[in-house]
Amino acid sequence: MISRRLKSLWLRRYRKHRYRMTRIWLTAGALAIAAVLISLAGRSPEPADPSNFYSEVVELNLPKRSSPANAAGNIADPSSAPRFKAEPPNWHSVKVESGQTLDTIFRQQGLSVSLLHNILAINSDTQRLKKIRPGETFEFLRDSEGSMRQMRYPLDEGHYLIVRNEGGTLTAETQERQIVLQTREANGVINSSLFVAGKEAGLSDKMIMKLANIFGWDIDFVLDIREGDRFYLVYQKLIREGEFLRDGEILAATFINQGERFQAIRYTDAENDGYFSPDGRNMRKAFLRAPLNFSYISSGFNPRRMHPVLRRVRPHNGIDYFAPVGTPVYAAGGGKVIRSAYSNVNGHHVFIEHDGSIVTKYLHFTNRAVKAGQRVKQGQTIGYVGSTGLATGPHLHYEFVVNNVHRNPRTVPLPKVESLKGKEMTDFETHAATYIMHLSRLESASLYASRE
Repeated sequence: MISRRLKSLWLRRYRKHRYRMTRIWLTAGALAIAAVLISLAGRSPEPADPSNFYSEVVELNLPKRSSPANAAGNIADPSSAPRFKAEPPNWHSVKVESGQTLDTIFRQQGLSVSLLHNILAINSDTQRLKKIRPGETFEFLRDSEGSMRQMRYPLDEGHYLIVRNEGGTLTAETQERQIVLQTREANGVINSSLFVAGKEAGLSDKMIMKLANIFGWDIDFVLDIREGDRFYLVYQKLIREGEFLRDGEILAATFINQGERFQAIRYTDAENDGYFSPDGRNMRKAFLRAPLNFSYISSGFNPRRMHPVLRRVRPHNGIDYFAPVGTPVYAAGGGKVIRSAYSNVNGHHVFIEHDGSIVTKYLHFTNRAVKAGQRVKQGQTIGYVGSTGLATGPHLHYEFVVNNVHRNPRTVPLPKVESLKGKEMTDFETHAATYIMHLSRLESASLYASRE
């Protein structure tokens, strides 16, 4: 009995003690937490991991600020004022369409005809605006009220015509456009054609044709090209105001055709302007080997050929070059046109007499571009491929006659242009040395890369 009463008394005291201790611990914990929070209140937060956030720039349309003035009324130090990036002029471009006149363009832009007349009267440059062409571009710069402040027009690829309107006073001036010559290099291996290899090397159509024309007296790019032929060249590009304008000149080139190496260096002085081999030989001959860009030879030189129309043996004293109707045909060499006429057999045809008792004949034109008695230069267009006269399809029949004897145009030795000599040769060798080294380095680097 006594023991149960003692046990009950002990349990009541124990419960009171546990309750007091729990309150003490809770109070202590709360005080500790409060202390931590108080200590953190004065500290900056730790930087967060930037990978968990992104930033975005927001542009605010803030009003313009006037420059602060000091007590004396003077403008404060500009270095203390905020700096703003100037906006580029907002030019409005208008491309000339077919049939448009400058009068029409001004009306469409809401500009007065009297303004146009006043501009045309400024000087001889502004009078050139009377002869604008489709594809050209005019640019207008206006003020806040829509009036013309400036007009810009490309006079040529290197100059702008700038017309300014300042308070009703018109002025005009020419402004140079920045054109930079960049020297580039290219190389390629022919697998199917020069054109395909040139495009793969990054060359334009015009640059490929320039390359072919340089070596065209030594290489027939239709019949002589083989798989594995290589070319290397150093050339120029014209860059205007940061954008490609057009191709420049080929400065030097190497062409390896069927294992034979041909090299050409551009050289210009008071007497020369063309391409020469490293030994001073002019790459240009007195005659073109083929007077047009043809697709293939449809009939070769054959004194015993069976005529396809007459069906009897009749000498074929020239070469038939197949090409589409309208393909330009060039004078193979400089000379005088001794015949430009039409006949039932030859169709439209042209005969040219050259120095050295040489006559070249061109038959079956669709139309002729020269007259009898006219002097022509090598490479000048004299007619266009057709099928007039006794012909089964569009082609050029080309003959090469020496001292009244027909010779095979494909194999006849062509007269050469005189090579460089004396001081010209010495100056050329100095000029060519750098380019020959450049071509050699380019070829070595290309061959090394192909072996890797």
